[in-house]
Amino acid sequence: MKLVIQIPCLNEADHLPATMGDLPKSIPGIDRIELLVVDDGSSDGTADVARRLGAHVVRFTANRGLGHAFMAGIDAALANGADIIVNTDADNQYSGASIPALIAPILADEADFVVGARPIREIESFSPTKKLLQRLGSWVVRRVSGTSVADATSGFRAMSREAALELNVFSRYTYTLETIVQAAQRRLRVTSVPIAVNPATRESRLMRSTLDYIWRTGSALVRIFVVYRPFRSFMIPAGIAFALGMLLALRFLFYFVAGGGAAGHTQSLILAAILFILAGLLMAVAFIGDLIAINRRLLEELRLGERRARYASGKYPSRDD
Repeated sequence: MKLVIQIPCLNEADHLPATMGDLPKSIPGIDRIELLVVDDGSSDGTADVARRLGAHVVRFTANRGLGHAFMAGIDAALANGADIIVNTDADNQYSGASIPALIAPILADEADFVVGARPIREIESFSPTKKLLQRLGSWVVRRVSGTSVADATSGFRAMSREAALELNVFSRYTYTLETIVQAAQRRLRVTSVPIAVNPATRESRLMRSTLDYIWRTGSALVRIFVVYRPFRSFMIPAGIAFALGMLLALRFLFYFVAGGGAAGHTQSLILAAILFILAGLLMAVAFIGDLIAINRRLLEELRLGERRARYASGKYPSRDD
């Protein structure tokens, strides 16, 4: 049983030694542990530090984003025969001592995808706003995915080989929310376990400000709804628009009959017509989105077959990308 621990990095030469030193050297049930660093266009020698510390390295010459780096690591780990893949952050936020607990459900064949749940309320470096947004984001993901993941934005996660084969990430910004919804959509067994965290070593690079975090997280959640629940995402507002239009139309009819004419109430009829048109357009988009979702699922099945064939055997990439 081979475990590959992947670490996406961007200018983490100073923090990488502590992060890699904190990782376990042996775990019961695991025959071999390998470390993989994905250097996402660093300019501080991160790749050289990783190689000196004994890690395999996949390096991009330009920054491509965390989501892309995450998937590059997954592909490289699969190519080298990983049975379990653990993803952790390069800033040593997550305690390496929690990895045995993180992979335990996979080793016991009780889960395919495990997310480490941080003690959000106890993390002093998180502002009250960020803690609230973390809980809100996790609640939304639980509602969309039907899972019980406690900390959806945690980057500390483990996945079986089959789960890794089935994942796709389209966002350059992050992978955390999308992969949980994908795993649930693919009928993978998703769970979470409590983990420990280390004291913060630096400010988050994904959050330039609170408003930036709200915008990025909010847009990611909306995108998840539209991509993975297109019919419901458009049909619900279509139903609301139709209901409001019907109320305005009935109001116009009431005054037309009771008052003996339409004088003074044509605005209601015009607004009702606009709402009916909007409802019709949203319903059409809902059906088109549903058809696109069906096509996407078929393409995912084809891609899964191709990835299984591609990663039947192979080695880590040996050159810079």
